[in-house]
Amino acid sequence: MIVPGLVLDRSAVLLVGVCAGAAIGFSFVGRGESLKSPVMAPVCAAPAALTEKPPEIAAALSCAAPAQRQLLRTIRKGGPVRVAVFGDSFGDGVAFGLQQQLTHKAGYDVLKFSQPATGFTRYKRLNLETKAAEQLGDGPIDVAVISFGANDAQGIITDKGEYAALMGPKWQEQIGVRIDRFVGVLRAHHAMVYWVGLPRMREAELDGDVGAINQFYARRMAALGVPFIDTLPIASDAQGNYAVYLDDPATGKRTLVREADGIHMSMTGYKWITHGLSERIRGYVEATRKIDAAETAPVAAVAQ
Repeated sequence: MIVPGLVLDRSAVLLVGVCAGAAIGFSFVGRGESLKSPVMAPVCAAPAALTEKPPEIAAALSCAAPAQRQLLRTIRKGGPVRVAVFGDSFGDGVAFGLQQQLTHKAGYDVLKFSQPATGFTRYKRLNLETKAAEQLGDGPIDVAVISFGANDAQGIITDKGEYAALMGPKWQEQIGVRIDRFVGVLRAHHAMVYWVGLPRMREAELDGDVGAINQFYARRMAALGVPFIDTLPIASDAQGNYAVYLDDPATGKRTLVREADGIHMSMTGYKWITHGLSERIRGYVEATRKIDAAETAPVAAVAQ
């Protein structure tokens, strides 16, 4: 059911794939400077049979972008797939949900780089781009997951020293530049990037602000070719409203999915909202393994 006001998962219409060896280039610079437009290489159309798959999976099956090349290196070394999670306290929960589903035993290493009370409006407290660069160092990551937002429901002082009201033109310009640069930092490490949106909030005013921010982030991710994972249908009731309890789709049991603060999910709730993303990451990894098998098979045949 489509509920009015929901931000739909725009990943279905995003990047289909980039031709093998071509770069998705981001020129990102220091704080206060604008990010240049991403330079997109020619797009490889996915085979017709793959058009129903999420774009990153179809891309891995049809042609290899830099993100797949990084993952191929990890697979060929026999190492765990490294999934880095960035965000605020909600990001902490997203990391927990992914850790429960992408386990060490299954060949994954979910790294929690999130930090409470942070956001793109709080750069005087913590510059997220600088922090992410420090956390990643020179090490590779295969997948990056971002989830910010509840702390960003406020006006800001821009890098030019001007006040910018929440969701006003100056706010969108400044926060947009920061987001673009942040994604650029992650793509410099050749990561496949995802953004996890926020669910409904209990308090009406915050819910309205977060809904607007969600839509802003979703549009920005669409422009950057980053899949936006919409959590609203998962964490809302049948009418699309805030819900503390929901029926478990597997058992039908009434289940607590939200914390008492009306903002965060319960631990079970975080597992619910990251279940689909976990499946997509697994699909992306398995599709990339098929690239590895296809590329190594001719070499093995020659060796025989």
